[in-house]
Amino acid sequence: MGLETLTDAELVQRCRAGEPEAWNALVERFSRYVYAICTQGFRLKEADAEDVYQEVFTRVYTRLDSLRDDGAIRPWIAQLTRRLCIDAMASGTREQPAAEPVDEERAGVLEEIDEAFDVREALTTLPDHCQDMLDRFFARDESYRTISAELDLPMGTIASRIARCLGKLREKLEGRSQASERSRE
Repeated sequence: MGLETLTDAELVQRCRAGEPEAWNALVERFSRYVYAICTQGFRLKEADAEDVYQEVFTRVYTRLDSLRDDGAIRPWIAQLTRRLCIDAMASGTREQPAAEPVDEERAGVLEEIDEAFDVREALTTLPDHCQDMLDRFFARDESYRTISAELDLPMGTIASRIARCLGKLREKLEGRSQASERSRE
């Protein structure tokens, strides 16, 4: 089983066990998430975003043992990233943009980043054929006709497969949201 198929908690456990491949997989899994919070959520300049990015993963590496719930690595990383972004903004290491986003706007962007990460994570749990089909249609913006020609399948088959795979993805996402609501109770 590849490291990319492990749950967050399993990956954290392997990191704690000292597996270098697990650490690389953890950084790979969360790198775009951290960078998106820095650049889209807080609008840090590239150099400041890179500094925050490095500091986030340095702290995660050195403080991983302080994480109480291995499955809560993503919210922990998000909170750490937000704090470090605020610190970077307060330290004045960057010029302030003319129009700083209001807190509501920033919260909306951060929520969108979290949702996109949830979708991406749920996609990895789907069968390979579903991942490929949804990637072609949504990420690569390929038409039914293009997918049909490349896979040598009728367009109606492509449409029904996309619909079935979206249904599976919806089930995964609904299961996650119900589980997270139960954990908050």
